[in-house]
Amino acid sequence: MAQKTQILLVDDLDGGQAEESVTFALDGQTYEIDLSSQNAKMLREALAPFVDHARRARPTGRAARQGRAPAGGGRIDRDKAARIRTWARSAGKPVSDRGRIPAAIVADYESRH
Repeated sequence: MAQKTQILLVDDLDGGQAEESVTFALDGQTYEIDLSSQNAKMLREALAPFVDHARRARPTGRAARQGRAPAGGGRIDRDKAARIRTWARSAGKPVSDRGRIPAAIVADYESRH
């Protein structure tokens, strides 16, 4: 038997039909609210003078750690990681089969290639 699930968004401000979910943050707390196009526009217009004079904040806590590139000059794709591991083993350097490659080994590889 086939089933169809339908999700209807209700405007959290006036109870009417909502077209979008709007996410915003204030005082370190992130909020999400379902709004009609008209109410979403009203929220954006109300915040616009403050946004125009604000600066973007850097992520803190968990969000900052998740987005940070690993040490050693950025993310390494699988093919490059395999080449580095092969080179490190042939040079007698200790490197695991999986996981993060030590920054010193990546730097050494980069300086020689």
